[in-house]
Amino acid sequence: MLKFIQLLNQRYQAIIASLKADDSQAALYQQRVEQLFYAEAFIRKGMLLETHPNTPLQIAVIGPTQAGKSSVANLILNTSLAKASPLAGYTVHPQGFCNHVTLDDCIGLQSYFGRFQQLRIDELNVERHDCYSLTDSNIDSSLLPDSVFWDTPDFDSIDSVDYREGVIRTIALADIVVLVVSKEKYADQSVWEMMSAIEVFHQPTLICVNKLVEGTEELIARSLKEKWQHARKDEFPNIVPMLYQKQTGKPEWPATENNQFVRLERLVSQKNHFEYQNDLLNKYWHSWLEPVVAEHEAAKIWRTLVDSCIEQALYEYKRDYLDHPQHYETFQNTIVELLSLLEVPGFASVLTKTRRALTWPLRKLMSLGKKVMSPESQEEEILNQVGEHLLISFSDKLLEKIDSDTNQSKWWKDSYILVREQREELLRNYELAVDDYAVTFQEDVREAANSLYNKLSEQPVLLNSLRATRVTTDVAAIALILETGGIGVHDLIITPAMLAITSLLAESAIGSYINKVEVELKQHQLKTVKEDLFIEFLQKTLYALPEQLSDKSRFNISSEQLEKAEQQRSEKRNGIRIL
Repeated sequence: MLKFIQLLNQRYQAIIASLKADDSQAALYQQRVEQLFYAEAFIRKGMLLETHPNTPLQIAVIGPTQAGKSSVANLILNTSLAKASPLAGYTVHPQGFCNHVTLDDCIGLQSYFGRFQQLRIDELNVERHDCYSLTDSNIDSSLLPDSVFWDTPDFDSIDSVDYREGVIRTIALADIVVLVVSKEKYADQSVWEMMSAIEVFHQPTLICVNKLVEGTEELIARSLKEKWQHARKDEFPNIVPMLYQKQTGKPEWPATENNQFVRLERLVSQKNHFEYQNDLLNKYWHSWLEPVVAEHEAAKIWRTLVDSCIEQALYEYKRDYLDHPQHYETFQNTIVELLSLLEVPGFASVLTKTRRALTWPLRKLMSLGKKVMSPESQEEEILNQVGEHLLISFSDKLLEKIDSDTNQSKWWKDSYILVREQREELLRNYELAVDDYAVTFQEDVREAANSLYNKLSEQPVLLNSLRATRVTTDVAAIALILETGGIGVHDLIITPAMLAITSLLAESAIGSYINKVEVELKQHQLKTVKEDLFIEFLQKTLYALPEQLSDKSRFNISSEQLEKAEQQRSEKRNGIRIL
């Protein structure tokens, strides 16, 4: 699941980078990126609990700019290690401080932070955000139990987008959260957006109101409670009021609140982490995957459009060729092949030599590659027309989807452009596929002719009669050619024989078998054209086109990846542990 969440986050960020800054979708996607950061961090926390169950208690101070987080952190820690400044965005790295624990106790934190590098606090560089510090010192706080106490960057400054991932990881790591706000910042929308977002972590929380003026405590407490109840559904936490000390400029911890962290520690319950993790995933899952599912749906519709165009093309091929009385020529070619099998021993060789001599100019020109001498068959011409019409029809359907599917109009537009750009190459490759089919299917024609010849062999009288007809028509054809002085470009010297034999076969005792062979050949031809040209070439080629769309404009998450993630999400705790 962790890898899938990371992949989804990466794809969102890549698509955001391709959108214009004022695109409303960019803002929505950015919100989801942050949610995915929360989910990734919380899953990492679960993995930490599994692999390092003795990791010390983690407490994180969070808050908006200039609320005095670092000052409050130093006060609670009884130290000055957390550097404080009135400048917004002064702290840009998570800074952890060990209280009565050692760095060896925190060995699992590096695997939790992942690509973030652990450095000493004096090694932190403001220009680099993928790092954090963990300080092992003689900190001795009377307020804290044994724990790692984290000071975090603000989450609401303009620059916080650069280091926000580190903030989120630290918050998700925390077993206890300390929200620090000032009297000027407690009502900020960013504060309550953050508190609403992290409610899914179910962390015991303490609110420290810094820089208070005496006498305003109750008013601010009522306002805080109202805002909390508006943002969250869990119980309103305790508040620690911290009056502004004019002499020192530093906050002061009320003596009456010294047991707050001891109380909060008792509320920490890590055993429910995986239940909360599932709740988090379930809360956002469908919204995260909404554009991915829409992309899959568009691809599914794309394939449906391809299939409908192929079905129409197949109908046109049947109408204009297979079922057309003047255009269908395949069975005539079968009869031509049969004629060559009906050669009469002895006399056949003489006729063969004569035919070769008469047709030498034609064959010579064809061997030289003269296209005019080897015209397309009627079938090839119709198949090429059908293919071109299919692409035109398909492009028209894509234009309709651009207008009708507003949610995925960009996907459809990009796909249409892709079809338009590759149209000529696709047609050239299709024509080559048609040529290959025509050559290959000739073997099926020969098999049909052999089937007829074998059937005729069972009828000796009929076979001899056909051979006699074959000789007669060949002699007549040769005489005609000699008389006229040659042949036309598209004439066949065996056409008279073909007509005579076709008529004789149809009227013979095997006439029904002839009809059967013709029907079976036509059915086989339809199946071959459908599978080899329309399915194997056109359908597969068009199906694959959307895969060529730029990764900058699509999520490119496969159905298999999505299905696997869905299965993992539905598994119980033990299923999530192995992620």
